[in-house]
Parts: sequence; C-alpha cells; structure tokens
Amino acid sequence: MPSDKFRKAVQQGDKGREVTLAQEWLCYHGCSTVVDGIFGPATEVAVKNFQTGHKLEISGVVDSTTQTALLSPIVAVQSPIAPGSSGLAELTVAYARQHLEQHPIEIGGENRGPWVRLYMSGKEGPEWPWCAGFATWVLRQACRTTGAAMPHPYAFGCDQMAGVAQGAQRFLRPKTAADLVAVKPGFLFLVRKTKTTWEHVGIVEDIQGEVLTTIEGNTNDSGSAEGYAVCRRTRSALDKDYLIY
Repeated sequence: MPSDKFRKAVQQGDKGREVTLAQEWLCYHGCSTVVDGIFGPATEVAVKNFQTGHKLEISGVVDSTTQTALLSPIVAVQSPIAPGSSGLAELTVAYARQHLEQHPIEIGGENRGPWVRLYMSGKEGPEWPWCAGFATWVLRQACRTTGAAMPHPYAFGCDQMAGVAQGAQRFLRPKTAADLVAVKPGFLFLVRKTKTTWEHVGIVEDIQGEVLTTIEGNTNDSGSAEGYAVCRRTRSALDKDYLIY
C-alpha cells in the first residue's frame, strides 16, 4: 500500500497534510495546482478536472473514490509479480519496469513528493537524493517475492552501498571489455565521482557489449545524477562499477 495515505476526505476550505497530498497527486496526473496545503478555488478546479478526466462524480471533493484514483499509480508499482521460474535478477528487472511504467517523478520541489517518500522511507528534500533509495527499494521488492536475502542492503547513499559491497566481495570494477561478461541484468551499476566515491546508482536492464540499458531514479533526459524522475537510459558500461550477486 502507499506510504502516504489519506485519512479523510478534503474539500474547499480545508488545510493540512491531506490537502498537500491531494495537490501532489493532482500535479502528477497533469491537473496542476500549487502545493501549499490550502484547498482553495484553484485546487477545487484541479480536482474537478481530474474527476472529469477519470469519469468520476464531479464534486470538487477529494472523497474516497477520488483518492483511490489519485493513488492508483503508487499502488500499481507495489503489486506483486508472480515469480514463476524467474530468479532474483530477472524479477528485479521486472519490478523496475513496473515502476518505470508509472513514471515516478518529483513533485513540489527538489527530491520531494510521494514517490520520493516511498523510496526514501518518508524522507524528502534537497539533502535526500533518491537514486539509491529507488534501486534498493526495487531490489528489496524482488527479494520479498522470491524469499531471498538482500544481496545489498536497502540504502540511501552510493558510497555506503559501494563500501558494503566491497566488504562482501560483491563489487566489480571492470578493467577491460572482457570483464563485462560478469555483468548481468538486475545488477546495480554505480557512476564514479572519483576513484573512491560515487554519485549515482541504478539498475542494469540489459547489457550488449559495452553498452548498458538502465532503469534509474533521480535522473532526467540527460542522465543527470540529480534529476527528477525514474527513466530508462543508455550508458557506457566500461566506466561504471557494479554491485553484483
């Protein structure tokens, strides 16, 4: 279930947490309004636009039916995937694709909004880049489905992840293209900042030769390490480090 839940219906004249949550989700769905926790006339118009687009009763009130529709994307990414014969790495990719389909984005400011809070265990704000939270949240989701132990811990920082992986001998720094044969879809990749620090992490969706296809959070169209969404990217493989399992 979503990390943020509505506790009551909200309507024009209301203020507070539920109003902020409604405004965030209205923005996500393209019915933009100011995210200020104050339910004024503009927010009511946004609610009515959302209700119209989703064929709901046009009341301007964020009632339980409207709340369910607003939250449906974050519920969808948490739906279990039947493991079948898939291993942990394959399920990690499958879950990453499930998240990508809903296009999680920041809402209301840098590293803010319900998607960031989901991946970061309630934390948000400029000091909380969320690429590591996304990657390890998805990995944990796959582990819970298979019953496997986490090969890498749920974490919020790239340097922390690299340090733990090095200690567990689950860290790979390829020196030549031949070393890339050990990199598999479902592994995590790290973007180096220096030889001993890292600035971004994501999930390997596929690797062909020296080219990665990735799914990663807190990025953007240019592949920034400080972006705003979950995206699919194409990256060079040889200059990355990997958390393997």
